[in-house]
Amino acid sequence: MAKETNANIGFEKELWDAACVLWGHIPAADYRKVIIGLIFLRYVSSAFDKRYKELVEESYGFEEDKDAYTEENIFFIPEVARWDYIAVHSHEPEIGKYIDEAMEAIEKENTTLKGVLPKNYGTPDLDKTVLGDVVDLFTNKIHMDGTDQDMDLLGRTYEYCIAEFAAKEGKDGGEFYTPSSIVKLLVEILKPYDNCRVYDPCCGSGGMFVQSAKFIQAHSGNRDSISVYGQEANPDTWKMAKINMAIRGIDADFGQYNADTFTNDLHKTLKADFIMANPPFNWKGLKIDQLKDDVRWKYGTPPGENANFAWIQHMIYHLAPKGKIGLVLANGALSSQTSGEGEIRKNIIEDDLIEGIVALPTQLFYSVTIPVTLWFISKDKKQKGKTIFIDARKMGYMVDRTHRDFTEEDINKIAKTFEDFQNGIDVDEKGYCAVCSIEDIKNQDYILTPGRYVGIEEQEEDDEPFDEKMARLTSELSDMFAKSHELEEEIRNKLGAIGYELKR
Repeated sequence: MAKETNANIGFEKELWDAACVLWGHIPAADYRKVIIGLIFLRYVSSAFDKRYKELVEESYGFEEDKDAYTEENIFFIPEVARWDYIAVHSHEPEIGKYIDEAMEAIEKENTTLKGVLPKNYGTPDLDKTVLGDVVDLFTNKIHMDGTDQDMDLLGRTYEYCIAEFAAKEGKDGGEFYTPSSIVKLLVEILKPYDNCRVYDPCCGSGGMFVQSAKFIQAHSGNRDSISVYGQEANPDTWKMAKINMAIRGIDADFGQYNADTFTNDLHKTLKADFIMANPPFNWKGLKIDQLKDDVRWKYGTPPGENANFAWIQHMIYHLAPKGKIGLVLANGALSSQTSGEGEIRKNIIEDDLIEGIVALPTQLFYSVTIPVTLWFISKDKKQKGKTIFIDARKMGYMVDRTHRDFTEEDINKIAKTFEDFQNGIDVDEKGYCAVCSIEDIKNQDYILTPGRYVGIEEQEEDDEPFDEKMARLTSELSDMFAKSHELEEEIRNKLGAIGYELKR
């Protein structure tokens, strides 16, 4: 496989180069909204146009009937919001005003989007010439007819931009974007199925849901059968998630507004089949004084200064009887004994809920370099009383100087190891994975650090005597030095022949 970390959409550089001109003119968060809003507008307009042409051909006069679109799960787009109308005005000084009016018109006709779409295109600090260039790029480079392939293209464009924003915005970017390879690994291990309920209590821009829908579709299921539930505290990120789902055609319940999951649980009665999440690492914002006797704290009251075990218990509370969890946590949760965390972890382990722990390499995230781990929790483990530990810290490759990513092969290997474990196959491999009992974990003081269980991989035995090895290596080094001197002399002679002398 090609080592790509972002969506391969064919015009990435052109899009990004054009968009980056805006970077110096408006704040990063507003810049993000500009591009994301245009992606959305381009897609919904294309889907509308396809349906519009179908209705014209039917000759019943329903092409301006809103119900004829909503019954096909297509947003009704008023004339002033259709892309052709926007494109015609792309290089007029009022282009920003036209786009803002388009967004307002779409929200008015489609109440599920009320207050969600960005409307910052008319601001004086946004360069209208550059904005027009970006509109032209979407007009000329993205040719669509409203098909599923178009949906995927726009979805991948969205993903590409989100990833770039995360990289550009550093720490803040991590609030809304989980690297796609991590999301894919979670999904490949959990394997969501048709007609399942998928929940993310800190959903960011909704990447977990997109990948789940893709997985179901790839395994001959109906991607539209997935029931999606999410919650997000940050208002801008909540809007991003709503737009992402709309672009992908995924019907999602994110609540009527953004809200703190702990103090205002918008899905109180939900029992989900799958929960996938990347909660904020070691979050200190838990208002535990308001939540002391909360029904979710079955395994112990979590500390206010670190929400790791509050997130875990919240998710367990929302699991269906056969439900599964896959989440990302900072490594501190594996071993912490402070503020009752060790006792909570012990109680969860003793209840036989921990199915697997996967240690990840550093530098997978744009926002942080701290080591993180994947936790897999199940209410109906295939291997009762057992937990698999996988050490994947040496896997992946460096995309650039600061960022690491998994290959497809890496993801498949880890997922296959997990599946084999669930099926009772012996997967123990020194330095990589180990299957342990609750008693084994108890003997390690209920610490879940994979390295304690998988050990260190065996090194190839070197039976070459030391003296012989040194004689061989020094001989090889002498040959290399001699060759370098020959090359040096050859270069000097060639430069001298054309009148250039090198000082010795």
